[in-house]
Amino acid sequence: MRRMQDEKSQEEQQAEAEQQEQDSCAYGAPHQPEKEYAEAVDESDPAEATAATDELAKWRELAMRTAAEYDNYRKRCVKERDEFTRYATRGLLEELLPVIDHFEMGMQMAEKEKGSMIYIGMEMVKKQLQDFLQAQGVEPIEAQPGIPFDHNLHEAIQSEPSDQAEGTVLRILRPGYMLRGKLLRPVNVVTAAPLPSQD
Repeated sequence: MRRMQDEKSQEEQQAEAEQQEQDSCAYGAPHQPEKEYAEAVDESDPAEATAATDELAKWRELAMRTAAEYDNYRKRCVKERDEFTRYATRGLLEELLPVIDHFEMGMQMAEKEKGSMIYIGMEMVKKQLQDFLQAQGVEPIEAQPGIPFDHNLHEAIQSEPSDQAEGTVLRILRPGYMLRGKLLRPVNVVTAAPLPSQD
């Protein structure tokens, strides 16, 4: 008799454990507010149906606006990443340009002996530098004496009295460069100033 009671209590304990497991599963079921809201709305009442329709339109508009804002944010991130990739080497190139300037000055001195091995070697290095700059998207700005001063591309270091039109470029002091269509370094120039009046 006692053994039967023990077996029964074990069965009861197992049944209770299964019931608790079912209860915990029911507790963890996903909440469905839209279903509850739909069941709570009385469609036969025009005022309640109109209010529900307005509420739905409001949430739909909010969802569309959020989706549009996210799309704009995604496009902005892609654009910023592309900009960073395209111009990530800008700082390095800006520091390299003065080295190239000095190299060009050395080339001008070496031109006196174009047949020398030093000059031939420097020509090879110059070609490699030019190829490197081109691969990085760097292009020299075309500038020569006689062209009008362009504040977008030129930087006037000084001006000299001249019979040419005021603002005309007289000399190029330092070349300028563009990086993928944007100004990397302006051309340093000397511009024409009016001749002093002789009274």
